[in-house]
Amino acid sequence: MSIIYDRVALIGLGLIAGSMAWAMKRNGVAGTISGFAQSQASRDVTRDLGFCDIVCDSALDAVKDADLIVLAVPVGAIGAVMKDIAKGLKPGATVIDVGSVKRDVFNAVMPHLPSDVHFVGTHPMAGTEHSGPKSGFAELFDNRWCLIVPDKADPQVVARVEEYWHALGSMTDQMDIDHHDRVCAVVSHIPHLIAYTMVGVADDLRKVTDSEVIKYSAAGFRDFTRIAASDPTMWRDVFMTNKDATLEILGRFTEELFALQRAIRKGDGDHLFDYFTRTRAVRRGIIEAGQDTDAPNFGRSKT
Repeated sequence: MSIIYDRVALIGLGLIAGSMAWAMKRNGVAGTISGFAQSQASRDVTRDLGFCDIVCDSALDAVKDADLIVLAVPVGAIGAVMKDIAKGLKPGATVIDVGSVKRDVFNAVMPHLPSDVHFVGTHPMAGTEHSGPKSGFAELFDNRWCLIVPDKADPQVVARVEEYWHALGSMTDQMDIDHHDRVCAVVSHIPHLIAYTMVGVADDLRKVTDSEVIKYSAAGFRDFTRIAASDPTMWRDVFMTNKDATLEILGRFTEELFALQRAIRKGDGDHLFDYFTRTRAVRRGIIEAGQDTDAPNFGRSKT
């Protein structure tokens, strides 16, 4: 596979950036990969792992001469990062983000974007509960969707960004900003909020059941705990920056929950059966689309 960008700069060196670097190396997508993380420990670990060719001690050094700059930091930090690196971006460069919220990201990026630099919103729909430089692995994006949010970007620039994500193993689809945020509230943000809530309830129960909730957890609860183990900084920022869509979908979820509560109270088995049959069909659709399994754990840290 041919090189798509001569130099790629990764700002933030966690799961997504690390996986992007390993995938770029696997497929020969970039000539040189530079990286920066705020944490000295993360920079040191990255140097040891070797997924970046150059690990810099400042974001400005990392973006120097880069053709593609990846903002792989929590969405709440993107505005400050963009402000810091703006003066170091070369003319014609492309900046992308990998956040799961887009309206707030565009609002944070565009005031600092030089007129001769392009910005394209991207969101790989892939991840694990792990974080940090050791968590990345090349196969994370294989057969996963990456949502592209071009807004007003040059179509040729957008096409190159899509080619880049295809080279990392992803499928791509384009969305506008607000539709993206609403879709992600449904398929990602609210499920995470429910998982955090359920684990919180179970933790309260554990205090009065002598750890039985943890001891006898079946697969369903294990799935909740896996999701709820995700990076708290990232998810705090997601809910703080996607309030409207999250609250809209959360309101709909609450209505559905009350309807099920009423059916259980009244002994309405027909309603429960019909509801579970309909939702089972959604699960079958996910399986048929090949999106029912996690990416392999190749190279992923267990710590």
